[in-house]
Amino acid sequence: MVKGEGQTGSVTEPPTPHSVLSTGALLPSQEQPSEPVQQPQPVQQPEPGQREPEQISEPVQPSGPEQPSDVVRPAVEATLAEFLGRQRAELAGMEPRLAAIVDRIAEFLSGGKRIRPGFCWWGWRAGGGRAEVEDCAPVVRVATALELIQACALLHDDLIDRSETRRGRPSVHRAEAKAHADAGWSGDPEHHGASTALLMGDLALAWADDLFVTGAGQLRALERAQPVWHAMRTEVLAGQLLDVITTADPRTDPLAQRDDALAVIRLKTAGYTVTGPLLLGAALAGARRQQVERLRRYGQAVGTAFQLRDDLLGVFGDPSMTGKSAGDDLREGKRTVLLALARADLAGSSSSAALAELDARSGAAATAAEIDRVREILSRTTASEQLEQQIDELVGTGIQALDGLAPDVTDALRRLAVGAGTRQR
Repeated sequence: MVKGEGQTGSVTEPPTPHSVLSTGALLPSQEQPSEPVQQPQPVQQPEPGQREPEQISEPVQPSGPEQPSDVVRPAVEATLAEFLGRQRAELAGMEPRLAAIVDRIAEFLSGGKRIRPGFCWWGWRAGGGRAEVEDCAPVVRVATALELIQACALLHDDLIDRSETRRGRPSVHRAEAKAHADAGWSGDPEHHGASTALLMGDLALAWADDLFVTGAGQLRALERAQPVWHAMRTEVLAGQLLDVITTADPRTDPLAQRDDALAVIRLKTAGYTVTGPLLLGAALAGARRQQVERLRRYGQAVGTAFQLRDDLLGVFGDPSMTGKSAGDDLREGKRTVLLALARADLAGSSSSAALAELDARSGAAATAAEIDRVREILSRTTASEQLEQQIDELVGTGIQALDGLAPDVTDALRRLAVGAGTRQR
């Protein structure tokens, strides 16, 4: 159908996954109260003759109105800077040239929205964790670990998608390739850039585990938090794999294609962006089962809305706001919900020629003019309007799930849900 006609394929009820992030079956000791927060041990000073850990300056954050995630952001920034400084000293001790790799990871991590640590913090608060951030250093460590998982996911995602930019800067694999070429090194610059970005992502994932184990261990919460951490870590990589598979071998039926896109969202984005961080914080606090179920329902709905907004921004967003190249999804032929709804719209109308052109150009558009043509075809359908309505419905579903939580937690998560659905970056 074209604009003005009926809508197709609602996604207001995301498919229910079979995992700890959807069932809670692997969350032990949910009825137990949380352990007292223990302060980390003082930082040990280096022995005489050892290299002093170099501190990496805190990333500059975008300005804007205060958000609920801002409560924990300064502590996350300080923890990240301290941790990366120590890792830099460790790698420099192995071989001085490796220190520059940590600098690049630190630069890549700068400027993030820190929404995952924010959701982790409010999951902790929903489970009854104390409100004073300065007294919750172990919780902040776990929350900071989420930023390193995010770094791994983005580094690998940019490489897989062959993205040119990230957060307004050249993507890491492109920057490393250019540095190789500029220096006149031997070998293929593109291969060097891809290899470096891949290994940087692996390093970030390993370091995420280090921070998680340290923080959860200090809270004596490792046993009850590990199932959430393991599920979240596995699901984001499984979602990335499914994204690659469905892009290479898409199903032709529009509704089946939509279901595949939703499965990718559930695994790749919703789980580790909203649901996982919330349940991780709740597990650290020893949340009750009823609290966990409320957070899970909220996370599944709001996490899906977050990615549907990302699908729209990836096609119609302003690169100066998003910091990403416009049209990457179209260039790579990503089988998003937006594309599936557009195909269903065109298949239900007399626009067979437009559908054939859309299918032919998806994944084959290389020039700006070709990408603009795909946008034009999408704009002639009701797909964008359908997604806007579904985002609104998902945000509403998530907010309804908060009934029964503490008022300050409900208010914070409501504001985060609205922000996820209306963001422009």
